[in-house]
Amino acid sequence: MAIFDWLSPKTRQNPNQQSIQQRLKRDPYYRLQSTEEIAVAAKLGLTIDVNQAGVDDWLRLPGISIHQARTLFELTSSGLQFCCLEDLAAALGWSVQRLTPLQPILRFCYYDPESLVTPELVNPNTASLEQLTKIPAVDLFLARAIMQNRFDGGPYRNLADLQRRLELNPQLTSELMYYLIF
Repeated sequence: MAIFDWLSPKTRQNPNQQSIQQRLKRDPYYRLQSTEEIAVAAKLGLTIDVNQAGVDDWLRLPGISIHQARTLFELTSSGLQFCCLEDLAAALGWSVQRLTPLQPILRFCYYDPESLVTPELVNPNTASLEQLTKIPAVDLFLARAIMQNRFDGGPYRNLADLQRRLELNPQLTSELMYYLIF
């Protein structure tokens, strides 16, 4: 008689599920590879908010390529919100049936674009003067400097690159980081 025979079937776990749980707990960016792993991840409380997911979040899902992950991230960063599985399927060019196994960990949360809690993100590489001046920490002088430096030096790679090229102080940079996306 095995030592764990006294456990009820509900408390016994498949050794494979235990292995999956350990992998998920050990590696926060573990790429899920099967519907079984998705089910275990859902039981552990893993969710992906499709309207706030980053590229790394999308890459955790089986079948999502780096190109698709970047596309989904760019779409949500530009203000598009996915309301349901059908929206996501349309953006990927997939059938809903292909996405259905992922549903246990996908969350479709709505974020009000007018909310002060979630400010509109602006890409300084493509933004107009008007868009830049809507950022609370950006006056007309800084907006023009951002655009001129973008024209002269090419697109900004990230926030650190913008700070270095415009010689911004740390305080201003920390205010801008909540409004800029690259």
